[in-house]
Amino acid sequence: MPGPIYSFGDYLKQRFAVKVHKVTVNADFTCPNIDGTRGRGGCIYCNNVSFNPNTQRKEPDIDAQIEAGRQIVRKRTGAGKVLAYFQAYSNTYAPIEKLQSLYEQALQCPDVVGLVIGTRPDCVAGEVLDLLASYQQQGYEIWLEYGLQSAHDETLERINRGHSFAEYRDTVIATRKRGLKVCTHLILGLPGEDRGMMLETLARVREVGTDGIKLHPLHVVRHTMLAYKWRKGDIHLLAQPEYVSLVCDMLERMPASWVVHRLTGTASEDLLLAPEWCVRKWAVINAVYAEMNRRGCRQGDAIEESRQMPLTINSVKHLDSALSC
Repeated sequence: MPGPIYSFGDYLKQRFAVKVHKVTVNADFTCPNIDGTRGRGGCIYCNNVSFNPNTQRKEPDIDAQIEAGRQIVRKRTGAGKVLAYFQAYSNTYAPIEKLQSLYEQALQCPDVVGLVIGTRPDCVAGEVLDLLASYQQQGYEIWLEYGLQSAHDETLERINRGHSFAEYRDTVIATRKRGLKVCTHLILGLPGEDRGMMLETLARVREVGTDGIKLHPLHVVRHTMLAYKWRKGDIHLLAQPEYVSLVCDMLERMPASWVVHRLTGTASEDLLLAPEWCVRKWAVINAVYAEMNRRGCRQGDAIEESRQMPLTINSVKHLDSALSC
């Protein structure tokens, strides 16, 4: 591992002989807790434009989106190959015929070496996993990104997530049994959660197993239920030093083999209400690396090599009290 954190960039360098970058694709999906299948209104923090500015595009031309993105990343990063990143909303939430058409359209584009599929753990059918596994068997790089956010069902209910931790667990097990790679999304600072609960979420994710992780701070964007609650004074948001410290605590407690896809999340200034530090992605990332260096620690340092798998909730609590690094 070149640095204190095993980044997605590090992983891609090891996996491919050329530089690879993700290109975001909007395929005009929706979610089961928006269309009424599971609920209405979506998660309380969700304004999907804040995650992907292309979400307003309708009837998308996949080829055109990938080609435009390919040209941009080639100029910015020199990437010779790209991963088609289906990001906005739940990108497995459609009939299998539609999914197959969209995925294969993306895979047939020039320089595409794989797919990254962002979705919810409650809308991934076995036939979808089988389809994606067939692409992996052809040599494509395939990642499933599952938005868990928290392992606590009371929190999931509080944020109107619309699924349980058990659904996440069962879907991850089914996914990894097929040899597909999983990246788990967690949001730090959700309403009602303290540091212990967030570390407990990490422990439960470890017990189930995953291949990658994305960490996000809770932030408030316009036109969301969270914004309404925040204006009422009902929401506590993490300060940047709190978030950085918590991220480093988590990095020390996750296996060195996990691929860290993201250390923070951002929103544009025209959408973000709070906290204001969430517009400065690189300042946060640099602060995380600086704190890891200050501690003299690397990803996984709080876990003895012989205990990399599994780590139980009780052992995380023990580590938390014993950790001196």
